[in-house]
Order: sequence, then structure tokens, then C-alpha cells
Amino acid sequence: MATAETSRSVLWNPQRRTFTAGLVLVITLVAFEAMGLGTALPTIVAEFGAQHWYSWPFTVFLAASAIGTVIGGRLSDRRGPAVPLLLALPTFAVGLLVAGFAMNMLVLLVARVLQGLAGGVLIVALYVMIARVFPEEHRPAAFGALSSAWVVPALVGPVVSGALTEQASWRWVFLGLAPLVCIGAAMLVPTARRFGARSEDPPAPRPGLPLAAVGAAGGVVALNWAAQDPSLGSLLVGLVGVAALVPSLRLLLPKGTLRARPGIPRMVLSRGLLSGLFFTAQAFVPLALTVAHHYSPTTAGVPLTVGSVGWTVGALWQSRQRELRRERVVAAGFALVGVGIAGLALSLPAWGPHGLVFACWFVAGCGMGIGVTSTSVRVLSLSAEGERGFNSAALQISDMLGQAALVGLGGVVVAALATPASPARGVAPLDLALLVAALLAALALVRATRNRTS
Repeated sequence: MATAETSRSVLWNPQRRTFTAGLVLVITLVAFEAMGLGTALPTIVAEFGAQHWYSWPFTVFLAASAIGTVIGGRLSDRRGPAVPLLLALPTFAVGLLVAGFAMNMLVLLVARVLQGLAGGVLIVALYVMIARVFPEEHRPAAFGALSSAWVVPALVGPVVSGALTEQASWRWVFLGLAPLVCIGAAMLVPTARRFGARSEDPPAPRPGLPLAAVGAAGGVVALNWAAQDPSLGSLLVGLVGVAALVPSLRLLLPKGTLRARPGIPRMVLSRGLLSGLFFTAQAFVPLALTVAHHYSPTTAGVPLTVGSVGWTVGALWQSRQRELRRERVVAAGFALVGVGIAGLALSLPAWGPHGLVFACWFVAGCGMGIGVTSTSVRVLSLSAEGERGFNSAALQISDMLGQAALVGLGGVVVAALATPASPARGVAPLDLALLVAALLAALALVRATRNRTS
């Protein structure tokens, strides 16, 4: 209890409470926009007569976000986090206004590019600000607060967006958030001015980083596009995406990441693998519940919300655990995600106890809450001040790539095993493969930490 009280006092003491409130508000608004767009988009494309452009608002946002992430990391290291933070927030607000007043799909796509660029810059700048504002022992609490900002949008974002779209206009999904983003920005300005100056620790020179960012954006988009429609053609597109990514990763990720070198590289790799495993398994939950157990589309999406709640619970739990080895917490995260996926493999088939899905995905969400947050805490603790932006950006890039690559591969597996009578037949085998990967990752991390202490 004392630890919990200390964590709360650190977040909300007079020196930091305005920053904490601004942090939570801004991330909540970003999450509301992300959750609400999917609900409003069918109405938007119908009004614009642009049904064939349906996926593009997501696609251009993702590409711009990848580029923004790299820009945010570089600016944070070279100029300090205040510059990218105070550029990203008004840019995001402008993107909301442009979207709200858009009269055709092209303008909406421009707005989504602005939002993606700003969102990518913003999250990296906030990571670096957290490292500067909070002492190392209190960063778990700050990242717990950041994760908790997603829970309300996950619970009510689609409902609020749907109500605005039906009762007023889809435009208010964007316009209603813009003034609040400005309020959040104003709350962050004093702390940004105090803690966000240029670092005295110069960053390493990284020639070719802008081109690598473009390559990563193209690769992520190609993999996501391939995942949406698994076929021979999309597989070729995915391979082109991989070809664009490979040289980019050498510049965008810390050296040794793909070999799981101890320290920052291993945590960056763990972040991508955790996200890939969780979101790949989650992507096929609604399909299996709808086809095999005859859930309605709304009910089939409830486990995803339950997983978001579990994520917040896990993040808040880890925020109170200052003495734990973060590598072992990440290993526990992999194990919990594995338990959740094992539950899916047992409950999603037609013969399975489908009610178990809700509890299993809560457990998996808890694993993500403790694991993802701990990778952030550990990477910042190991990073030199002039490298925090680059390493924070690497975490985000790894997260994106893990999701894009594994969801794409998962789509290929499910499509290959599907039959007209059983379109979800491949979900259980996929979950078993993901389970094995999660458990192997957990065991590898535990073994690595034991070797370091022996």
C-alpha cells in the first residue's frame, strides 16, 4: 500500500501533476481518435462515394506514423524533446480540424497524414520527457498512467463515435477533440520548457536515417496491406515490403536487435515480438467467435475490450513494483500472453468452451500491460541521454513491424487452412504456433537473466 501511495504522490505532486494530467489527456484524445475512426469511417466513405478507398485512411496514417516516429526520435536527441513535442501537438490538432472540415477523401487523407506524423513524433517525445521528468524508480508509474489512458477510449470510444455520427455528424469525431488537444498542449508546455532543452550528451551520427524511415513506412504499409487480403498477389506485395524493410532496420534498430543481444537490443526485439503475438492472436478472435459460435459482430468484439482492461490492470500493477528485474517481468508478460493464447486455442474451436475466451484474453492483456511497459522502462534506464529518442523510436518501430509481420503471416496461415464450410479452421493451429513462440521467448529471457546473475 505504501508503494502505491508513493507512486500516486510522485505522479500527482505539485511539481508534476500538471504534466501527468496533460500526458494522460493527450494520450486519451489520441486513443479516442484511433478508436472512433473505425466506427465513423463507413459513414464517411459513403458520404464521399469512396468505398474503394476504405482502408486508405488507416494505411496513410500508419505510413506517416512510422516516419514521424523516426523524426521524433532524431529531433528529441538533437534538439531536446520540447521541440518535437510542441510541434507535434498543434500539428495533430490541425490534422483533426482538416479532417473535420474535409469535403472529399483526398483532403481526409491529407488530414490523416498530418495526424500520423504528429502521433509518431508525439509518442517518442513523451517517452523522452518521461525519462527527464521522472527519476528512474518512478518511471514505471508514469508508463502505467500512460497505458491507463487507453482504457476509457477502448471501452466507450466506439460508442461515443457512433452516437456522434448518428445524432450529429461524423465531423464531430474530429472537431470535438481539437480544442481538448490544445488544452493538453497548454498543460505540457511548462514542463517541456523546464525539462525539454537540448541534451549536453550529443547523439551518434546516423546518416541515411530519413531514407530508412521512408523504407520502413513503405514496408509496414506493404505488410499490412498483404495481411488484409491474403493471396498470391498480396504475398508478393508483402515480400516487396520485407525487401524494403531489411536495409532500413539496420539503421532504425539498435545494433544486435535481430540477434537478441543483451540489453537494449533484446528489449526492443521483445517489444516487437510481444506485440506481434498478442495482436495476431487477437485479430482472429472475432472471426472465430462469429463463425464457430455464432456471436453477433458486437459481442464478438467484447474480448478485445476485455483485453484492453487487462492491459491497464497489468500496467498499473507493474507501476508499483520497483525492485523487480525488468527482464523477468517481460518474461512473465510473454508467459501470460502465452496462457491467454492457449486459452484461445482451446475455446475458439466449435467444440470449445467459448465463454473462456473472455477470461483468457484478460490474462493476455495483463501480460501485455506488464511486458510492454517494462520494455519501455528498461530501455530508458539503459539509454544514454543523447540516445533516448533513437531507442524510444526503435521500440515503436519494432512494435509496428512485429504486428505487421506476424498478423500478415497469420492471415496467410488462416487463409491457407480455411474451407468454405469452416473459414476459421486455421485459427487454432495458428494459436498453437503463437503459444510455442511466446513460451520459448519467456524461457529464453529467464535463462538469459539467470546466466547474467550466475
